[in-house]
Amino acid sequence: MMSNIAEGHSRRSDREFVHFLFTAKSSAAEFQSHFYSAHDRGYFNEACFRELFQHAEGYARMVSGLIKFLTRGRK
Repeated sequence: MMSNIAEGHSRRSDREFVHFLFTAKSSAAEFQSHFYSAHDRGYFNEACFRELFQHAEGYARMVSGLIKFLTRGRK
């Protein structure tokens, strides 16, 4: 996720950066699916699962906010 943001930031335009931000946000969803799988296999308990899942949700919200900031006024 962090690598997608770094790569996008190095691009020459906000439009390209936003593309990579959407990829980073999608990676957060993939990460959450891994949490489900690990929890189902008993690698961590419910409390740990909820905490990790919420961290990924917060990350996705922050990335969404940055996307909105960069795309404001574009139509």
